[in-house]
Amino acid sequence: MPKDQYTFGDPRPRYPVISPPVQQQPEPGLESEMTPKPDLGADSYRGTERLAGRKALITGADSGIGAAVAIAFAREGADVALSYLPEEQSDADRIIALVEEAGRTAVPIPGDLTDAGYCRDLVAKAVEGLGGLDAVVNVAGKQVWQEHLEDLDDEQFEATFRTNVFAAFHIIKAAVPHLPAGATIVNTASLEAYVPAPDRLDYASTKGAINNLSKGLSQQLIERGIRVNVVAPGPTWTALQPSGGVDPESLPEFGSSESPMGRAAQPAELAPAYVFLTSSESSFVAGETLNVNGGMVTP
Repeated sequence: MPKDQYTFGDPRPRYPVISPPVQQQPEPGLESEMTPKPDLGADSYRGTERLAGRKALITGADSGIGAAVAIAFAREGADVALSYLPEEQSDADRIIALVEEAGRTAVPIPGDLTDAGYCRDLVAKAVEGLGGLDAVVNVAGKQVWQEHLEDLDDEQFEATFRTNVFAAFHIIKAAVPHLPAGATIVNTASLEAYVPAPDRLDYASTKGAINNLSKGLSQQLIERGIRVNVVAPGPTWTALQPSGGVDPESLPEFGSSESPMGRAAQPAELAPAYVFLTSSESSFVAGETLNVNGGMVTP
């Protein structure tokens, strides 16, 4: 394992090629019950005060990419409000502890992102708990594979859009009045916005929508000095996969057959992209989609 994210070396063996055993959990899944456990950067991420004094709201912050972002932000000097489902509390407790170990404030705000009222309340509580807000990071997502169109029912299709697209809309709309010039919004798309998996029609559609929504918002909000950007991950080992995100039988080959890197990403490898787009280093970057996908070429 690398000492930290700045250690020089060949990226291919930087993290192990995983071959997860076939496993299933009910949604939303717990990282603590996964085999193997994802690497969130808890033992490797080194902060350099790139987000000193920032106040960030992060969704999906209990596990996976959202948790890796929360750890990275805290070590970069940001206070963090964490959104997650109540049933994910045990995973969230670990991340809350890591944020506090970094000497930063952690504001846990559990709830259901498919509820527009919760989204608005989430922003209000984040502003209150952090003493303001200048960074919004939407990571939480719903992904459930269905082999055939006939298996994709109306309820799942709507729930996927409510989780992945509607929640981001509600949160951003509620947050904008609180965001000062210099604030940032980072949304999460996916490689599937460009290369949709046929058994994830609803998920892939939402990721295309997020990309488009973000690019339109970026043009509108830059007039207020607020930058909007997107991170589009490739295959990344998170709780989405063993909780119905992909065919369980495909897990032993997860990420290794598609990526030119020959392996799936670990959440720790995604966090620096969110740090960059939130920090002032990216001051001239707006309306951009940063693909972090191991070399899987996109349009």
